[in-house]
Amino acid sequence: MELINKFLEFELLNIGTYHLKVSTLFLVLLIVIITKVVLIVIKQSIFRNRNLDKFDEGNVSSLYQIIKYIIWIIAFGFILETFGIKISILLAGSAALLVGVGLGLQQTFNDVISGVILLSERSIKIGDVLEIDGNILKIQEIGLRTSKGLNTDDISTIIPNSLITTNKVINWSHQTRQNRFRIEVGTSYGSDVELVIRILEESAKIHPEVDDTKFIEARLVNFGNSSLDFQVLFYSSTIFGADRMKSDIRRTINQKFIENNVTIPFPQLDVHIK
Repeated sequence: MELINKFLEFELLNIGTYHLKVSTLFLVLLIVIITKVVLIVIKQSIFRNRNLDKFDEGNVSSLYQIIKYIIWIIAFGFILETFGIKISILLAGSAALLVGVGLGLQQTFNDVISGVILLSERSIKIGDVLEIDGNILKIQEIGLRTSKGLNTDDISTIIPNSLITTNKVINWSHQTRQNRFRIEVGTSYGSDVELVIRILEESAKIHPEVDDTKFIEARLVNFGNSSLDFQVLFYSSTIFGADRMKSDIRRTINQKFIENNVTIPFPQLDVHIK
């Protein structure tokens, strides 16, 4: 026992009145271990319900992220105190330095504050499908400074949190499980309008990912420069794979147009030579 006490009281560093002992390192290690154990227990407690839907899972993940950051900040404060560093004195003495660092890291702090807003408001959650600057992304992780999303090409994208909070972002999965989509197409003048509308509605209805219990509607929306402009509107729960679904419906429309002799016009230029 005396040998252990001597080992723990052994001084690794001695600078003036400051003494760094082996016991201090063991205490720091103990704080880190306790922090990790506490986080594991909290995570298992809040995720104990394995039947969470995507909405609840996103809320629980956001809550856990906030708790994790708070606990690590508290643990870091204890570690500084263990090393003999008074937090209040450190903050007071480095106020001017913090101002300079804050100006240099303004964007980083902006991202961090945005991360806190996202985690606390929970307007965006894990699994949500967002449209940011025209790109469709499925959120995989919301961090304190950056978030990670997967685009439709299965490429992970790192997104600064400030980009989400300061720009216009469309959350496709925020309010409802289904969304309304539209496909636009033009036909040549002289086409049978009723036939075109029927083809568009049938093409959307037969797709397996389109909800045929909700209203599917085709419209004549405009008399274009060289075409009759139509659009078909339909509902589907397929959000992340919407481009693939639309492509399938367009292929069906094109095939039905060919079978019914409906022409899709294209720009033509007449050159008159004198």
